[in-house]
Amino acid sequence: MRIALLGYGKMGRAVEAAAIERGHTIGAAVDDEDDWMEKLDEVRGCDVAVDFSTPATAVGNIMRCFDMNLPVVVGTTGWYDHLESVAHDCQQRGQRLFVASNFSIGMNIMFELNSRLARLMDSRPGYEVSISETHHIHKIDAPSGTAITLANDIIEELQRKERWVLTEGPGAKPARRLTRKTIPITSIREGEVPGIHEVTYDSDEDTITLRHSAKSRKGLAAGAVLAAEYLIEHTGICTMHDLLAAGESRR
Repeated sequence: MRIALLGYGKMGRAVEAAAIERGHTIGAAVDDEDDWMEKLDEVRGCDVAVDFSTPATAVGNIMRCFDMNLPVVVGTTGWYDHLESVAHDCQQRGQRLFVASNFSIGMNIMFELNSRLARLMDSRPGYEVSISETHHIHKIDAPSGTAITLANDIIEELQRKERWVLTEGPGAKPARRLTRKTIPITSIREGEVPGIHEVTYDSDEDTITLRHSAKSRKGLAAGAVLAAEYLIEHTGICTMHDLLAAGESRR
C-alpha cells in the first residue's frame, strides 16, 4: 500500500515509521502548498492518504483527496465545525473518509468505558463530572478533539448535562458561568506530553476517575495505519468504531 502523508510533522513521521514497519511505502509527504504543487502526481499515485496537518488545512486537504478519488484518513482535529458538510460531500460524491479524534486502541476502549460510566451515573445526581486534557505545547486546538468526544458521549448518556465549556486553557472564557447542565473542560499545554485525558466524577463521599495516558505517538500512528488498511477496503465514512467492530467479528 502506498501512503500519502498530508502533514509531515512529528505525527506524520510517526505514521511513516508505523507504515514501513507494517510493510507499506510512503509515496509522498506533503507539508505545505509548495509541496502540493510539486508532489501532486506522487499523491495521485498513492492508494490512500493520512492527514495529520492543521485545523486550517485539513478540510482543504480532504477536498483535494476527494477530487482525486483518493481515500483519506484524518487524524487532525479542530475542524469539526465543517464535519457535517464534509461528510455530506463524501456521501454525495461516493468518496471514502475515515475520521477519528484519537486512533489509539486504548483510548477507544476508554471511550466505551466513558459511555458506560455515564449511563450508570444518569441515576446518581450526587456526582458532578469534569474533564481535563494535557498535551504538548505545539498542539493548536483546545480542547482536544478527544476531550470533545468524551464530553459529547457523556452528554448523550447523562440527561442532566447539555453542553461542555472550556473553563481553563488556551481560548478559555472563564467569565462564562457554569451551570448544573454544563461539563467543564480544562486544557493544559506543557512540554512534549503526547496526551493525557481524565474524566472525573466527584461527590461528597468519593471520586471516580477514568484516565488514559499515551506514552508516545506510536499507538496513535499504528492506529492510523490500521485505519488506512481498513479504509481502502470500505466505502463511505468510517470511524474507529467500525474498525474495532471489524476486529471483533474476525475473532
